[in-house]
Parts: sequence; C-alpha cells; structure tokens
Amino acid sequence: MSRTHYKIVNARKRWLTRLADLIGAPLSLPWRWRRQPRPIDPAEVREILLIRTLYLGDVIMTMPMLRPLRERFPDARITLLTAAGAAPLLEGNPDLDALITYDPFWFSDHSGPLDYLRWRWRMRHRRFDLVIEARADIREILMLVRPLQATHKVSYGVGGGAWMLTRVVPYPGLKHKVEYHLDLCRALGCRVEGVHWGVHHSSAERAAARQLLAERGITRPFVAVHPGSRLVLKCWPAARYGALVEQIGRRLGLAVVLFGGPDERALAAEVAGAGGPRVHDLSGQLGLRAMAALLREARVLVCNDSAPLHLAAALGTPALALFGPSSSRETRPYGNGHRVVEVADLWCRAGCDEHVCRHPERQWCMRQLGVDQVFTVLCEMLAAEVSSAANWSQNCHSPGSLSIQ
Repeated sequence: MSRTHYKIVNARKRWLTRLADLIGAPLSLPWRWRRQPRPIDPAEVREILLIRTLYLGDVIMTMPMLRPLRERFPDARITLLTAAGAAPLLEGNPDLDALITYDPFWFSDHSGPLDYLRWRWRMRHRRFDLVIEARADIREILMLVRPLQATHKVSYGVGGGAWMLTRVVPYPGLKHKVEYHLDLCRALGCRVEGVHWGVHHSSAERAAARQLLAERGITRPFVAVHPGSRLVLKCWPAARYGALVEQIGRRLGLAVVLFGGPDERALAAEVAGAGGPRVHDLSGQLGLRAMAALLREARVLVCNDSAPLHLAAALGTPALALFGPSSSRETRPYGNGHRVVEVADLWCRAGCDEHVCRHPERQWCMRQLGVDQVFTVLCEMLAAEVSSAANWSQNCHSPGSLSIQ
C-alpha cells in the first residue's frame, strides 16, 4: 500500500490516509482471502446503492451515473445516498428508485456522531448487491460502505481504503469529475452514450418561474449571477461583481438576477447596492428547485467555482465561471457553450487545498480577474441574442495573462 498514488492535496490528510492503509490492509487480508472478487452479473444485481453525499456541486456531477446504471442493470432497484440539501434536485428522476439522505458529520457542521448512529440503525437490515462509492474517500468507505451488507463494493483507491472494497477501479488520471464518475460506470460494463443529468421540472414549476419573473418586472433575456461560494478563497470580490452587473445593466440594458442562499444575503446585498436599478436580488428567497427553475430561464450564469455552475450545466444554461485556486480541468462547467476565466499557469494552484492561501498576496488569483475581461467574455456569450454585445466587446481590455476558454 505504500506505493499507492493518493489524490489528496492536504499533506496531513494524505499522511493519515496512508497510515490508515498501512494498518488496515494487512489486518484485512483474512477477509479478502475468504472473499475473492467475482464478476458482476447484471442478472444477479437487484439492489444498487450509489453513494455521493456532500457537496451539492459534487452530487450534481454524479447524477449522470444514474442513466448508464439503469441501462446496464434494468431490473435493479437503484438507491442514492446523498446529502439532504441535494435531495430536491433528484425529484422526478426516472432513473432513480429511492433516496436516502444523510449528511456525514466529518463533512457537515449540522450533523454529529449521534446522527451517524441513527443512520447505521436505519441501514442495519438493508442488503445490497452492488454499492458504488463515488467520492473516493477513505472516510466514506470506512463509515458508510464497510458496515453495509453488500456483495460488491466498488470505488477508486486514490482516496485510501482500497482494502475495504471488493473491486478497485483504476484511477483514470486528472479529468473532469463527470468523466471521473462515468468511468466508474464504464468499469461496471455500462455503455455511456451522452450525458443525462436528470434534473426535471414540471410544467407548473416552469410556469411559476416565469410568473415570478413577470411579477418582479424581469424581462428576458436576463443574466443570472451567483457571487458566493462555499469556500471564501474561490470568491471574486463583491465590488467587482457590483461593477460587472452595473455594466450589464447600463451598457447592455439587461436585467441581472442575483441568486444565493440565506447565508449569502449580505454578499448579494453588497453586489446589488453597487449594481444599479436593473439588479434584482433574490438571494435567500428561493428553494433549490425554484432557483433551478429560474436558472433554466437565464441566458447566462456568471459565478465562481461553486455548485450553481454545475446546476447550470445540468439545465443547459450557459455558464461563465471564474476560477482561482482550483483547477478548471476537473470542475469547469461540463459540456459545450460554457466559458472559463482564470489565471494561466498559477504556480501555487497545484498544492492549494482551497482553505489556506499560500500566495504572498492573499487571493491574488481571483483579484487578477478584471471586470473588463469578464465583461468581454460575457458579451461574446450574449452576442447571439443581444445585438449590441459585439459593440461593447471591442471596447474591453485585452485579457493579458488570463486564460479565457
């Protein structure tokens, strides 16, 4: 196990994971000798559990796994174990039979060991033929996968805990997380033809979204903006978002709708205060499904590296994503029609854990993204619907060292 390649950025976590593997692997040898892996016969698979808990963006990027699993195992009952906050997006998904919600206490501030024991009690009689852990995290494999009664337990080994699995899928190398997840399906014999997200809205939900836009006086096309992120280091400064939305309203004549959760109201208010009269702040006022229905109506979403960019990709809404400490290679908006603005060849990005900035100038990577550069890319994305966009594009500054894709 000492030669295992770990895809773990944080040095302390990587060391602890290696230690756990060095101890656990030899202790598990008797169990592994008794239980030799065998081929997975689709005819014998009746119960499948797919595990992807936090965070919301990661859950969204896991959702394309459901269709290939359904096609490969048509007679199986497919259950998803995920975070409670992500559950609304799974409503109406035809490839999902059941949903179990649990927020692991090692990820969530709203959960504790007692909640874990309750989950263990709920699951004590459940029996699965196939369990797939999509995060590749030794904590999830140890605490969620290992206690379950299951014939086949499948995941990658790059997060540790390979000795607790019946099948370890070879790590495919750095690629987009959607492909990273779909490779798990391919390893199980699934055919992957296209990407099916499975985010569905009823006609009533879409009508309610349009009615809300009309009641607020928001005309289409409009630009959606989400200025927040779970991690502060990923956030573009609020003052720059304010300057951007002011330009969108003044120079393009478009409405801007601000999205965000209840804890992002102050941030959105700061952006709205600088954005001018065409800005409509809906932060903290919408549930996840209602926000998604409105986002479906937007012409473009502008945001940081955060869950809404993946939601936009799932809905077919073009996203303009601003990246700093994280690499866009893994978490850029998946699919065509999206754009990314980031600093090219950033020396500190490779070892950044996105919690502590190692650059001498804190958040240097996000502060290098200028308002004019972002506005230029936005104009290019809007050009198909906004006839004046090209006129404004030629007045923007050159992107310089930025990587604009």
